[in-house]
Amino acid sequence: MEYTFATVPIATLALIGGLILLVGGGEILVSGAIHLAERFGMSPLLVGLTVVAFGTSMPEFFVSISATMAGHPSIMVGNVVGSNIANVGLILAISALIYPLAIHYDKLRMELWAVSIASILLYGLTFLGIFNRAAGLFFTSLLILYTWYSYTTANGKAETSKTDTPTSLVRISLLIAGGLVLLALGSDIFIKGAVDIALHFGISELVIGLSMAAVGTSLPELASCISAIRRRETDILVGNVIGSNLFNILMVMGVTGIFFPFKLDPTLLCRDVPVMLFFTLVLLPILYLRHKISRLTGFFLICGYGAYMYSII
Repeated sequence: MEYTFATVPIATLALIGGLILLVGGGEILVSGAIHLAERFGMSPLLVGLTVVAFGTSMPEFFVSISATMAGHPSIMVGNVVGSNIANVGLILAISALIYPLAIHYDKLRMELWAVSIASILLYGLTFLGIFNRAAGLFFTSLLILYTWYSYTTANGKAETSKTDTPTSLVRISLLIAGGLVLLALGSDIFIKGAVDIALHFGISELVIGLSMAAVGTSLPELASCISAIRRRETDILVGNVIGSNLFNILMVMGVTGIFFPFKLDPTLLCRDVPVMLFFTLVLLPILYLRHKISRLTGFFLICGYGAYMYSII
């Protein structure tokens, strides 16, 4: 590995600038995707579970592709696993601390089980030590099946979100294209800055992915969750987090594995993926038994996330 930027301060500015571009690009892309969904009459529930989840997972996708193409797959894997941990232990916890989240378990049952199964499958693959093209094709196929099933079921359960004055296709196209450009540019700058900082301070690329990259690329989820809190759409808020975690595993790792098969760090097996599994599976009893995420639950989740960050840093 070689340094990309001359000094650590410049690398730090690149890291921050890349994050700003990633968050901004994610927000613009999500806005365009939501307008596109509304124009075609998709239900609000489906928008939250698929369109918004897909949009807020795009920073992870672009960072992962950029990292893998640059020869740093550990940042990519750490970004996916760390983002899924951060989405529950940080984003969902902060949301619950702001406003207790009342949840209708029946609406999210399928998504909860889907992300749990996907997480278990990823854990199983860590025993093999490699994520090959076959695994990538399998994960991507599961994502297509999930999206098709969500479309056929959610649209029949809720009123459509089609507006009286739909946004023009030209504006929608500009939003989506602009968001994608910012995401591509931001991910490239961010990866270069992150690698330089890791090299300078002797931090492993996996830790960079699990911490800075994970939190940075999870910021669009936080922004969309705060927006959902303002509208008191707590089901869609939790659905966005769960859907985003599912897209991170099936889309980000699946597509990356198809084009760039990668090795899985042994550390993932004994430390990071089990933590991701815990933060995923703990939602099942919480939502099934209590039908809400209280401030106390949010406090314990964020404490658990803090302990995990302390253990890796």
